[in-house]
Amino acid sequence: MTIWVDADACPNMIRDVLFRAAQRTHTPMVLVANQPVRTPPGQLIRAIQVPGGFDEADDYIATQIQPGELVITADIPLAARAIEAGATALHPRGELFTPDNISQRLTMRNFMEEMRGAGLAHGGPPPMTERDKQVFANALDRWLTARRAPSR
Repeated sequence: MTIWVDADACPNMIRDVLFRAAQRTHTPMVLVANQPVRTPPGQLIRAIQVPGGFDEADDYIATQIQPGELVITADIPLAARAIEAGATALHPRGELFTPDNISQRLTMRNFMEEMRGAGLAHGGPPPMTERDKQVFANALDRWLTARRAPSR
């Protein structure tokens, strides 16, 4: 079981939560980005640098994930690909993407992209807060706990 991180846009405060959780639970983690990413020393957490280019990190993650693994991403199309592959996708703000909500999230994303393209919407998400960090940490912990629970 591996945690995959779309590291190009993953906030540092979320990376710190991920590093601590991976080390605490001995869960392998791979950060994928098109630029170098610093990771803590050790063999549990590693970084892979992909060529610069549109969706290179997303494509790499999508081809590597296995059913039951976790993908950390704010990229909704990557989340959809992860779900399609049988993995779980978690937004850095703690929202769990599911088969039940991913098509609605894709539709909204496409709508907002059209609005921005027409000049009718501006900006992006608000800055991350400590509350966002806590919501994410709780969601990650729930996922890790569910994966570690003994099967009956």
